[in-house]
Amino acid sequence: MPRWLPRAMVLALALYACFQLGDWAFHQLVGLLVNILLAFFLALAIEPAVGRMAARGMRRGLATFLVFFGVLAVGIGFVVLLGSMLAGQIVDMVENFPKYLDSLINWINETFHTELSRVEVQDSVLKSDWLQKYVQNSATGVLDVSATVLGGLFRLLTIFLFAFYFAADGPRLRRALCSVLPPARQAEVLRAWEIAVDKTGGYLYSRGLMALISGVAHFVLFEILDVPYAPALAVWVGLVSQFIPTIGTYLAGALPMLIAFTVNPWYALWVLGFVVVYQQFENYVLQPKLTSKTVDIHPAVAFGSVIAGTALLGAVGALIAIPAVATLQAFLGAYVKRYDVTDDPRVHGHRRYGEAVVARLQKALQHKKEHQDAEDA
Repeated sequence: MPRWLPRAMVLALALYACFQLGDWAFHQLVGLLVNILLAFFLALAIEPAVGRMAARGMRRGLATFLVFFGVLAVGIGFVVLLGSMLAGQIVDMVENFPKYLDSLINWINETFHTELSRVEVQDSVLKSDWLQKYVQNSATGVLDVSATVLGGLFRLLTIFLFAFYFAADGPRLRRALCSVLPPARQAEVLRAWEIAVDKTGGYLYSRGLMALISGVAHFVLFEILDVPYAPALAVWVGLVSQFIPTIGTYLAGALPMLIAFTVNPWYALWVLGFVVVYQQFENYVLQPKLTSKTVDIHPAVAFGSVIAGTALLGAVGALIAIPAVATLQAFLGAYVKRYDVTDDPRVHGHRRYGEAVVARLQKALQHKKEHQDAEDA
């Protein structure tokens, strides 16, 4: 046996053990790493406001606290307002449920010539197997729901704490990072940091603008249908549909449909139709234009980045995909050498049809001449 073979085997086993240990640690800490990544982008988003307040003489810690306090105050106030509104509407809906059921049964009897009664429908529903199974599953799932809620609150607290430290100690963090890099690399890191702040702010600006447009459009619909709490519902639709990826649209449309149903069941269908139509308009017309202007990336790239981010990190990836890709594109753009484009009609999408026709005509004449020469020979 060669003398180096045992040492090579020990080294290979040690490397394999280190790889397995690193893989296990990564899977255990992936949740924390995602929270830190989301907190970092949140800190980049509030960096402009904190920087302006710090430039006027305020301490960065106090400025960061005031920004976070304002965001939390607005968020908690909005949630409390919607919670009280939703609770009142649910109580009214439960009290008026027999009336809604009577009107629905009368419509079914008149339309389909049936003889249904409310008592028969209530008995069949209350004695159904699926309702009893649903009640049992709901009773056993209360602890799971409570654990999920507590876990979500703990994760939210973790994200806010990391974001607070990133924003409050931003200069110290940048100095610590640059201290281990040569001067040329330091300039690149600082430039990338500045680009990330600009792109993240632009992304939030575009989302806020789309939330405003969506809220105004839905407010007009709610006022036409005379739906109660129209301003609060419009703000709900605008914020939830824009800042909760993937399922935000469905959550945003469910609450207005519920409130509209208490006024008139047909109004819920009108709200559903409007939400679906507006969502298509936003996805294919409004969002690509605003995102490409504020974040400065192509609409197709923005759409693809959201899909890729969702596949990699789920909802968090969908939320941070566009500013991350915009930052990477802007940073790498400085290292890509560009040339002047030649003045060719094909650059603008115009093909040289005249030259192609002449070439085909010359080829046909040449072929005809060769055929005649072959016949003469």
